[in-house]
Amino acid sequence: QVQLKESGGGLVQAGGSLRLSCLTSGRTSSTYAMGWFRQAPGKEREFVGAVRWNSGSTAYADSVKGRFTISRDNAENTVLLQMNSLKPEDTAVYYCAASLGRGVWSADSYDYWGQGTQVTVSS
Repeated sequence: QVQLKESGGGLVQAGGSLRLSCLTSGRTSSTYAMGWFRQAPGKEREFVGAVRWNSGSTAYADSVKGRFTISRDNAENTVLLQMNSLKPEDTAVYYCAASLGRGVWSADSYDYWGQGTQVTVSS
């Protein structure tokens, strides 16, 4: 199994930056992709971005393109989400997730989830 732990969330003013980290442990050799999702109160969990574990290729939601960057360090078993030009609309609990199969856009494609970290962007 894979264990995931997010860190780096906090309170930031609009226009600021945060970097979220997802530390992985356990059996990660079968991981196909690592994804970032977010969920605001009263809303469904939505896709933010993902990185293929082996190739490093990335995909992003349109809402964060040009502002967020996802990367991975296979040696450190860490996935990063760099968030720049943050907006109040980015306020949510952010989750990292590991997928063992095909697909990166849907939460249903992911098999393991972290506990989440709160990101709050003030106006």
